[in-house]
Amino acid sequence: MADFPRVQLHVVTGKGGTGKSTVAASLALAHASRGKTVLLCEVEGRQGIAQMFDVPPLPYQERLVAKATEHGHGDVYALAIDAEEALLEYLAMYYRLGRAGKALDRFGVIDFATTIAPGVRDVLLTGKVYEAAHRNSRNKGARQYDAIVLDAPPTGRIAQFLNVNHELAGLARMGPIKSQADTVMTLLTSPRTAVHLVTVLEEMPVQETIDGVAELRQNGLPVGGVVINLVRPQDLDDDARAALLDGTVDQAALTKALTSAGIDATPPLVQSLVDEGHDHAQRRHLEDTQRELVEAIGVPTYELGMLAGGVDLAGLYELAESLREQGLA
Repeated sequence: MADFPRVQLHVVTGKGGTGKSTVAASLALAHASRGKTVLLCEVEGRQGIAQMFDVPPLPYQERLVAKATEHGHGDVYALAIDAEEALLEYLAMYYRLGRAGKALDRFGVIDFATTIAPGVRDVLLTGKVYEAAHRNSRNKGARQYDAIVLDAPPTGRIAQFLNVNHELAGLARMGPIKSQADTVMTLLTSPRTAVHLVTVLEEMPVQETIDGVAELRQNGLPVGGVVINLVRPQDLDDDARAALLDGTVDQAALTKALTSAGIDATPPLVQSLVDEGHDHAQRRHLEDTQRELVEAIGVPTYELGMLAGGVDLAGLYELAESLREQGLA
C-alpha cells in the first residue's frame, strides 16, 4: 500500500549532489510498476532524464522513455519543460497567438520577459505541470496521467519556485499571469501534491533538508517524505563497531584469523586494517546521528542503497523496486 494514495503530483527536491534526479526517475518507474501512466518532468534544462534513460535529448514534447513490465504494465513519459516554449504554448492555447507568438519569440520578447521577471518563468514552468494534471478541452486528445513526478530545483530554491503567488506579488497584482499563478497554487497547496526531499547522511544536506521542510511548511506547501539516498552497506555489528571506536580490537585474534585464511598478516597490514575499520566505524556513527535528525522531522523516511556499479537503467529499476516496497509509490 502506497503512503500517498491521494497524491498525483510528486515534487522531488534535494541539495545538489544528493541524487534528486535519480530518485525522481526511480519514483516515476515505481509508479509505473503499479500500472500507472506517469509523466516525469524536468525544469532545469540539463537533459538529465535523457541521460539516465539513454534516449536522445528531449524536445518540448512528451516522449515515452520506459515501460514497467515486472509488476504492472505502466509507462513513463518524459518532458523537459522550457519556459519560452511554455509561454508560446500558453499564448497559443489561451490567446490563439500562433504566428504572433512565434514573432514575439524572434524579437526576443519572450526571453526578455522570462529573464527580467524570474517569477514569470516559474509560473510558466509550474503552469505546464498544472496543465498536465488538468487536461481539458483546450488540449484535445492529450494523454491523461495517473501520476506526475517533477524533478524540481534544489532545496534552497524549492519554496520560492513553488510559491509562485509570492514571487509575483510585486510584479503582477492582476491579469492573466496572476490568474494562472492563483490557479497553479490551488494544485501545489492541495492534497494532490507532495514535496519529497532527498538527502544523504551528511551534516550539510541533512540540515538543508530540515530547513527546507520548515520553509515549505511555513509557505503552506505540502511536505511528503524524505528519501535518504546513497546509504552505505551496514558491514559492522554493534560490538565490532564499539571495539573499533574504543581502540580495543584484539589484533592478535585478527592476525590469527587472517593467517588461517592464507593471508600474510604482517603487523603493518593488521594496523592498516584496524585504522580503516576505525574510519568506517566513525562514518557509521556520523550517519546514525544524522539519521536520527532526519527521523525527528516527523515525516515518512525511505532509504536507497548505494549502487555498486553506479546508476544506469538497470539501477533505476532496482531503486524503483525499493521505493515501491517501502511504500513511497
